[in-house]
Amino acid sequence: MTSLSAAIFQFDVRKGDLSGNIRTALDGIARLGDQGADLLVLPEMWSCGFDYPGLASHAARTPDVLDTLSQTARKKRLIIAGSLPEADAGCIFNSLYVIDSKGRIAGKYRKIHLFSLIGEDRHFCAGSQPIVCDTPAGRLGLMTCFDLRFPELCRSLALQGAQIVIVPAQWPATRIHHWDVLLRARAIENQLFVIGCNRFGSDSDLFFNGHSQIVSPAGEVQILSAAPDTLVTAALDLSEIDALRAPFNCLAHRVPSVYG
Repeated sequence: MTSLSAAIFQFDVRKGDLSGNIRTALDGIARLGDQGADLLVLPEMWSCGFDYPGLASHAARTPDVLDTLSQTARKKRLIIAGSLPEADAGCIFNSLYVIDSKGRIAGKYRKIHLFSLIGEDRHFCAGSQPIVCDTPAGRLGLMTCFDLRFPELCRSLALQGAQIVIVPAQWPATRIHHWDVLLRARAIENQLFVIGCNRFGSDSDLFFNGHSQIVSPAGEVQILSAAPDTLVTAALDLSEIDALRAPFNCLAHRVPSVYG
């Protein structure tokens, strides 16, 4: 697939309200209607938020959530990506799942960089493996929120052939200008598409104002939303990647031997 339609559903993730958040996500998917989207990205921890007291219970429900997503993805012929709590071997991971249009798990990435300012490192185990997965919408590189601040991770995804990097997040409004700049930086330096899906709403003393966006390989913001409960779509032409790299391929000019 060279050309595709990508969608972002930016909504208020209600802490601990698994049933309500699932209904909201499914309503958003239903709103896609006949727009014919090929790929939909949901926010970070979209099923339950960072509800630490209930985290183990929410993680136990994640297989059911994935089953619901799988059925929906297959019915809508839609690729769906978003992060959920995953329980495994005595740990809970903040895991970004990609469900393909046949309802299969095409990829799973466990968040590597945990954000200590909200205690994420005390409640989750960190992942250790960068992930790029093949889908009908192209090769997707996976990152989550705080990962965006680490260019090495995104570069590793580009070197593995990622064409689109997906970044679900709960990025607060107080640092939203960092989010805006870093999404563009990761796209520009790696000459690929970046899709960032941030939440909207509030959680205790934190406010989230979205700014979910799709950035082109040239660093142009194709679409951005700062409104609540917003579903936005944009057309992506993956041939732009090769067209941009043909005369000026940044990756080809790397000198790894001097980077340490």
